[in-house]
Amino acid sequence: MSDLIAKAAMDRRLAEIVTPVIEDMGFELVRIRLMGGNTPTLQIMAERPGGGIEVDECADISNAVSAVMNVEDPILDAYTLEVSSPGIDRPLTRLKDFDAYEGYEAKIETAELIDGRRRFKGTLAGIEGEDVLINIEQGGEEVTIGLNFDWLSDAKLVLTDDLIKEMLKARKAAPVDETKFDAIETDAPLEE
Repeated sequence: MSDLIAKAAMDRRLAEIVTPVIEDMGFELVRIRLMGGNTPTLQIMAERPGGGIEVDECADISNAVSAVMNVEDPILDAYTLEVSSPGIDRPLTRLKDFDAYEGYEAKIETAELIDGRRRFKGTLAGIEGEDVLINIEQGGEEVTIGLNFDWLSDAKLVLTDDLIKEMLKARKAAPVDETKFDAIETDAPLEE
């Protein structure tokens, strides 16, 4: 799965199992990570292709993924499954994420040292081929550098006022789905 940043071989294997299930349901896998601990936790972040996901949709994905995982059985121990939305300061795990969030501040880490450093913080400047472009401060001036997508080990948006405003605006603009609300019927007269 070269199109998703996954640090561990196990995460890549899990992504191969889970991705078709999630895509068949009309969602996209944003990130998958198996976290250690007494009881390992399998974290899955997913969203609709246009962004966003509802709580009940997370539950549906959880049920579908659990069914497939029981058949494939890649995790030997007992584990907890968590399905969530990417959140505002979301991880950037696909090449298209870096394009979609052009103009926003991000932190990027590379697996190997690039020009003597692994961590880069700056403003995303889109993509060019397989390169992620980011504007960073260097020697007192802003320069644009390109980092090959395959070099990246981690990347996420930085929580800024601009990002929060933009996400709130997008949520307000989203149409309300009336079918998501339960109708409450009552025979009692309304109080004056």
